Amino acid sequence: MGVKTEISKKDISSYFDIKSLKPTSNGVSHTVYIVNDSYILKLYEDVEDFYVDEEIKLLNLCSQLNIAKVEKQLFIKNKRALVFKKSKGEILDEVKFIHLNQIALFLKDLHKQTKNKKHKNKDMFSKKSLENLIEKSKNDFFKTEFENIDIKLKNDGIIHGDLFLDNAIFYENKLTCVFDFSDACEGDFVFDLAVIALSWCNNKAQVLELVNTYDKSIKLDDFIKYMRYASLFYCVSRYLDNRDYGNILFKNKFKDLIG
Repeated sequence: MGVKTEISKKDISSYFDIKSLKPTSNGVSHTVYIVNDSYILKLYEDVEDFYVDEEIKLLNLCSQLNIAKVEKQLFIKNKRALVFKKSKGEILDEVKFIHLNQIALFLKDLHKQTKNKKHKNKDMFSKKSLENLIEKSKNDFFKTEFENIDIKLKNDGIIHGDLFLDNAIFYENKLTCVFDFSDACEGDFVFDLAVIALSWCNNKAQVLELVNTYDKSIKLDDFIKYMRYASLFYCVSRYLDNRDYGNILFKNKFKDLIG
């Protein structure tokens, strides 16, 4: 998350006794500040009310998990905002098996809570959505890759959809918080796991550790299809946003998974 709308101490002085207000630099969708080194303020950009309401509803449903907890709801510059208590921990610099185990178990618990649940957010990760993005990109490589991925996505319940490495923090090798459920929607649970693999893993051994911790019944060959699909989706999205996507391109990052 990062900053699209600049906020001053004066803008939120009626809500907080402001000692410090720091902008963040991660992410692209919404405006995020750290308040008093104790709270995360997330200002929603260009979304309808239901979008925020659905995120609150989901966070409440999964409140017993290590996720961001809503402390306050605000209106700042005619935009809705949520305030979360800042959890202790940092984004990982290096991913180890102990971290993969924990994030896999977190996702498994999340999916237990959200199985068969409904969400008003559009199914943004569907094949039709991806196909539309590829048409918009006019990129032949993306089109060929899409045609070569034989996958049928399911609707298992609500997924996070964006659990990249920078959306979780650890303290002393323990997962303390998962956040940014802005892209949550109904979708395929294995796709949700594949997004983690795309960002958190760099080789076959790590992928196997992640998958086997989540569900040993998932076959590697089948999971590779999901990884390729997740990679393609996010590569196309970044391409359209004029952002670099080379570090998540499947054929570059996971050469030891290509038979």
